Amino acid sequence: MLAPGCEMESAEPIIGVLGAESMAFWDQLDPKPVKNGTLVVAAARDTPDLKRFGRVTEGWEPADSARIADLEPDLAERFATGLFFPEESHFDPREVLPALVERLKSLGVSFRFEEALSDSHLEADPDADWRLDCRGLAARDKLPDLRGVKGEMLLLRTDEVTLNRPIRLLHPRIPLYIVPRSGGLFMVGATMIESEERERPTVRSVLELLSAAYALHPAFGEAEIVEIGVDARPAFPDNLPRIRRDGRTLRVNGMYRHGYLAAPAVARRAADYLLEGKVPEDIGTRGDYE
Repeated sequence: MLAPGCEMESAEPIIGVLGAESMAFWDQLDPKPVKNGTLVVAAARDTPDLKRFGRVTEGWEPADSARIADLEPDLAERFATGLFFPEESHFDPREVLPALVERLKSLGVSFRFEEALSDSHLEADPDADWRLDCRGLAARDKLPDLRGVKGEMLLLRTDEVTLNRPIRLLHPRIPLYIVPRSGGLFMVGATMIESEERERPTVRSVLELLSAAYALHPAFGEAEIVEIGVDARPAFPDNLPRIRRDGRTLRVNGMYRHGYLAAPAVARRAADYLLEGKVPEDIGTRGDYE
């Protein structure tokens, strides 16, 4: 999801700045993101959560039941009110990531997959002008304040529901987002647990995600569970990205849950520093670059 507006519900303002800046990059990529916006809804009992969401975010339009039905016919008469963020987009990262790889290959970048990478590998080439360390949690050998935040997601398949855009269902215990993909697939996510565990899905999380999807539309009760995904997001204590210089190595990390949303803008700042010596004023502190 490329949702700089919705993410302001729980993120610092810099994430909105980075996200809005990154949208221009993604719009130039093939395949392009689907720009159908985001619809935020809540059950009647959770209307206070919807009002709070509106108070802390911008770029939305009110959506009554008729507007919701127009945007998402399969949700007609299921929700009385919502918020529509028309400028937001979404894509399938499993389609976009290979496109990024091919683009870089065309520019002369080489890749070596399925290889363990430690900091010693970064130091192995004495002729390199700079080294970029973007290893995520693997970089904890050099970034001790980095931590993991566990996330679990589901991939469901059904031909009984059609959605045109990401839907966020607000809930006091586990807010849900569901993103449509091709072939009747829907990505349902995602939990945020203070844990560095990266392999084991939990019964509680899976049950809550499935229950939330069922609450959005009962037809998900008959959907096929295609995949249960688990991993840990790399995050610093404030959940904001960092660019840190360590000699001739630049360490770019801590994207938390905003990887695709903010990565192009963070990468631009890293490139500006490497090529022009321009110190970013909005990511980290000046001491990070000294």
